[in-house]
Amino acid sequence: MPLNMVDATISNFDQVFEKFRSEAPKNQVNLILFLADKDPSTSLSWCPGEEPIGHAVIEASYCVRAEPVIYRKLEASSSDVALLRAFVGDRPTWRNPQHPWRIDSRFKLKGVPTLVRWENEAVNGRLEDHEAHIEHKIDALIVAK
Repeated sequence: MPLNMVDATISNFDQVFEKFRSEAPKNQVNLILFLADKDPSTSLSWCPGEEPIGHAVIEASYCVRAEPVIYRKLEASSSDVALLRAFVGDRPTWRNPQHPWRIDSRFKLKGVPTLVRWENEAVNGRLEDHEAHIEHKIDALIVAK
């Protein structure tokens, strides 16, 4: 089945989210993926990737690991999936404890990426940043009833 993807930023989220909500009953699965913005100088997520520390390399960040896994799982799903990608802003914007999606009682974001299932006008399941890359958890979120 098709994956219908739409993007939103902090500045246009309310408008995009309202349309997403109004179309939600038409889809079998409605998901919101909260992501770090792309760094304009590199076109890559500002979320850190692999970073050399001395002779060791820190494991790739949740952002770098999760996004490709999430997209692959959603594209392979037999369900009709709507995905709203909500970009949280640049690093200083996201780090602000008063970030709109951190304090929004619907979302209560703690980290990115966070993948939530939107159902019956509420979050009905979520994968936080530390688990958003785990395939069987993504599968379970997609098929949740």
